[in-house]
Parts: sequence; structure tokens; C-alpha cells
Amino acid sequence: MTVDVVEVGPRDGLQNEARTLDVETRVTLIDRLARGGARRIEAVSFVRPDRVPQMAHAEQVLDALPPLPGVDLIGLVLNRRGAERAARTRCAELNMVVPVTDTFAVRNQGAPTAALLEQAAGVVDAARASGQRVSVTLAVAFGCPFEGAVAPEQVAPVVDAVVALGVDELAFADTVGVGVPPQVDALASLMPADVAPPRLRFHFHNTRNTGYANAWAATRLDLSRHGDRVALDASVGGFGGCPFAPAATGNIATEDLLHLLRRAGVAVTGADPNDLGALADAASWLSQRLGSPVQALLGRAGDFPPRERR
Repeated sequence: MTVDVVEVGPRDGLQNEARTLDVETRVTLIDRLARGGARRIEAVSFVRPDRVPQMAHAEQVLDALPPLPGVDLIGLVLNRRGAERAARTRCAELNMVVPVTDTFAVRNQGAPTAALLEQAAGVVDAARASGQRVSVTLAVAFGCPFEGAVAPEQVAPVVDAVVALGVDELAFADTVGVGVPPQVDALASLMPADVAPPRLRFHFHNTRNTGYANAWAATRLDLSRHGDRVALDASVGGFGGCPFAPAATGNIATEDLLHLLRRAGVAVTGADPNDLGALADAASWLSQRLGSPVQALLGRAGDFPPRERR
């Protein structure tokens, strides 16, 4: 089993914070994460600045970044318009969000799930035309703040529709942090067996202290049809949340997740599990600029065994 860690701090980590960071600070954050070993970074979101001001100026952030050799930048989009913006940038990948419940879909993106699946087809077309990879994240797949429990049977037709689009990767998101480990296996089993499946990714929040248990459950899946590889989203410092989901607190923290995976002997790509001090420093730096406390625990307790800083 290999875990590909996707750093989402510059996007999901910032979008729900009360303080909006300027372009220069966001550029510095992405650069620090890259220098700390992150190789796949969700850097920006192409959304309306009046709805999510923390994510304004996506193009300016990307243009101001220095060269980042070996780093793939991801841009999150909510519709075809966002994809057309992202297609003109240095993003290597577009990530489209499709909530699996209509109520959340309307609150988050102004349209029901079926309409967003049509938008997703346009996003795939835009990404392919510009030579970018494309992924789809199924929001509230573990539970919805407005409709309550979400059964796998409700998620299944959305999975089938997304797989039919030919995306490179499909992610199941626990947007409000209500998931438990048995759901990880249940959702993974929805991937169709009669076609070549996309890569599998999970997005966990630690709202109710189950995020790391769910991440561990993802590493125990039988992924022989997925190249024995799974991707996990994580945010430096455990920052994060969704502006349109009540009580959706932080993501699982990158440094805490990497400590778990390294100590358990799980192979990691996309991040450096041997330089967690740099991530802890970045989290502390970001905390000062946001005026918000670090949620991760590794920076408080220190790495183990203690490691000499590079």
C-alpha cells in the first residue's frame, strides 16, 4: 500500500478562516509547503470572491509563485466557468466538487446534484483540452449537515456518473467530519468493477475526532484494482473548513498524518514524512498570520523519535 498525500492547506485550510490573507502571504505559504516536501498541492480555488473572499485572486497567486520543480498544483473549481479560468493557468490538475445531496449542492454551488454532474462533464472537457488532469470530489459523501445520514445507495449513482466521465481520480469527502471507518470501506466498494476505475482519494475532517481513524481505514482497503495506492487530503496545521457547512472544522493535519504513516511503515508519496519539523514550523507561521490556533498536535509534542533538523 502506498499513500499519496495531497496538501490542501492553501485552499481548504484558508477558505473558512475569518482573516483573509493577501496574495504575497498565500504565495509564501505554498512555497514553504513545497520546500517542506509537498509535491501535490491544492493551491487555489476558482470561485466567486464575493462568496469566498479568502480564495480571491487565484490567478495572481499562481502567477506570483516561483518555479516549483516536481510540484503539481491543483485548482479547485465549482463549475465550467471556473474550469475555463483554471485551464489558462499553471495548474496541472483541476478538481471539481459535486455534492451528493441536493440541499448541500444548492447551498454550496447554487444547483442540484444532477445539474452539477452536467457541469462536471464540461470541466472534464476543459481540462482535457488544456492537457490538465481532472478529478472530482464527492462532497458530503459521509453525511450532510442539512439532510443527515447519507447511505451508500444514495452515493452510488453519483459515483457511476462521475466514473463515466473518464476522470483521473475520484474522491469521497467527509465534508463535515461525521464519518466512521466502516463507511470508508462501504464507499470504496461503490467503485464499479466492470470498467477501469479512476484512482481513489479521500478527504477527511477531524470535526468529531474520527478523521485519523478514517484515514487509517483507507490504508487498509484492498486496492489491488487501483494500483495498491490511495490518496489522502490533509492540511498543514489541521486548518480548514467549509463556509457553507455548519460546524465543519479542520481537516486532518498533514504533519500528524505523516507521523502516523511513517511510524506504521506505510509508503508515502506526495510529501516528505521525514521532515515534519518544517511542516510544524509552517503551521506555526500560518497560525500567527491567521490569528487562529494550530489544530495539529505534532508541533506541540514534537516528532518521535526526535529527529535532527535539516
